[in-house]
Amino acid sequence: MAGSSALESSYDDNIRPLLDAVDRLRHLKITQEGIQLPTIVVVGDQSSGKSSVLESLAGISLPRGQGICTRVPLIMRLQGISDTTKSSLHLEYADKTVPTTENGITAAINAATVEIAGAGKGISNKPITLVVRKKSVPDLTLVDLPGITRVPVHGQPSDIYEQISNIIMEYIAPKESIILNVLSATVDFPTCESIRMSRQVDQLGERTLAVVTKSDKAPEGLLEKVTVDDVHIGLGYVCVRNRVGDETYEQARVEEERLFKSHPLLSQIDKSMTGIPVLADQLTQIQASIIAKCLPDIVKKIDDKLNRSMSELNSMPQNLSTVSDALKALIRILKLVRESLEKLLIRGEFDEFPNDNSLHGTARIAEMLHKYYAQLPEKCPTLDKQFLMEEVWVMQEAKGIRLPNFLPRSAFLTLLKNKVDTISHMPREVVDAVWAYIEKLAIQMMLKHCENYPQLKSASQRAIHGLIDKMRDRSNKFVKDMIGMELVSDYTSNPEYMNSWVELMKEEPQLMQAIEDHGKPTEISLKAFGKVEIGHLRSYVDVVEQAFDIRMRLTAYWKTIVLRLVDGVALHILHAIKCLVEDELEAELINELVGPKMAGIERMLEESPATATKRDRLNKSVELLRQSKDVVANIMDRIVADGDK
Repeated sequence: MAGSSALESSYDDNIRPLLDAVDRLRHLKITQEGIQLPTIVVVGDQSSGKSSVLESLAGISLPRGQGICTRVPLIMRLQGISDTTKSSLHLEYADKTVPTTENGITAAINAATVEIAGAGKGISNKPITLVVRKKSVPDLTLVDLPGITRVPVHGQPSDIYEQISNIIMEYIAPKESIILNVLSATVDFPTCESIRMSRQVDQLGERTLAVVTKSDKAPEGLLEKVTVDDVHIGLGYVCVRNRVGDETYEQARVEEERLFKSHPLLSQIDKSMTGIPVLADQLTQIQASIIAKCLPDIVKKIDDKLNRSMSELNSMPQNLSTVSDALKALIRILKLVRESLEKLLIRGEFDEFPNDNSLHGTARIAEMLHKYYAQLPEKCPTLDKQFLMEEVWVMQEAKGIRLPNFLPRSAFLTLLKNKVDTISHMPREVVDAVWAYIEKLAIQMMLKHCENYPQLKSASQRAIHGLIDKMRDRSNKFVKDMIGMELVSDYTSNPEYMNSWVELMKEEPQLMQAIEDHGKPTEISLKAFGKVEIGHLRSYVDVVEQAFDIRMRLTAYWKTIVLRLVDGVALHILHAIKCLVEDELEAELINELVGPKMAGIERMLEESPATATKRDRLNKSVELLRQSKDVVANIMDRIVADGDK
């Protein structure tokens, strides 16, 4: 007797606290946070005897009838009590607790099922918890699931099998679940749907225990079934006889013991594999073992999830309640936007987005300018198909009453205009491309930093779009003026122009000599142009010398024009970006976002439904996880303290 009391004391000291801790975690609905709990899940084909097994373990009657009796997951928390404690039963579902009695349990479960799954024959994955505190019941928590049926009966949805399968797989798939597979002795085990489903998630049967019902109905060959183990039940088999007719549960246990002791076939089955008491003992040991094994991992998962939820909650913006709070938040957003754009567009830093090349602003703008420079013709463009004929034609049209060797300025400017006109569209195209890119980048940064204030997104995009339009117009005016300045006069202080022109003019005597000598070939080779035809020029000897001079001046001057167009555009863009980032963008956003009478600030005080929902979800998650952490911390402290004794 003293040994029995010591065993009970040890159980109460070591095992019960583990079970209570897991039950409290389940009551807190920690699984909603993606943290799985050690669970014994009861599965079986329809009419396999699942309810009878659970009744035998709990010592109470559960709903029975035709078709699916269990239409929602039923979590049964069995808690053994002492002789002096009063038995009690209650249901927990839909955030309420409903006391009941042994005689009223069927009606109570049916009423709860109707409330959750409707009055028909449909099913739901929302569970009902039945708490049974009673003498002589094992300390177990089991989940009873709807029986597997392939053919829907009248009133059941056509996809009833798929619905039930989904619920079962949801419960048995986690590695923390122990599968209690209820099999009828009257069927071939390999044909059972419950076996097929459990093997999908536990192929080797390492976490599957089988209970064989109706042993008295089909004793022939049962010994071979449970010893050969064709279906890989790693945790073993327990054969039982359930209550028959009006037997009490005590009478049923007596009859069960007599059956497995005296039946000529069933008595051959090892006693460690027969009877409800053996099943209860095995389940209790398995449950304690899996809880002890999983608890450290559960503690870690709770800590990790709590840290992530806290971090996410802390990263959310302060819930704005005053105009002052809103102004501070807006100033902070504008500061972040400015800092990001300074990094990306001015300083060339991209540590915020190392892997997104599209955001590396200075590099992308440099590429656009390089492409623009490469597209500008390196040599002075010409429209003539015959060497110098463009200049000859202009010289003839610019004739006037003047000295014959006078070089007309109008001819040079006319030719210069023609050349510049061929490239006048290019500077505008590059500034348009640059501002389109900057607009995209600025909007992206603004949306990133006001992510938690969706009420600002539309107005901020509108402000940026309007400002970029203004900046683009300024750049286009600058380009227009720059092209206009090139046409106003032929001027440069670059000494390279004169050096280049002098060098090019050194070939004039060779050209004139070849033209004047009618017996020589009709083409010559010039350094700046390669081989050129000159036969046609002999008809224009009076203007060839001046035409060549103009061509050489344009050729030498063209390099200066190209450099001015490239450098001018580049410097203008850099200056405009600096003004945009350091001053104009912030002013435009404040003007648009604040608006008349602080309307924009008022909008910031209205937290978006999505943000409010997210904040509420995270607060609930943090509270749940903190409570769960307290539960597991207490039990872990107790385990450590016991280990130090």
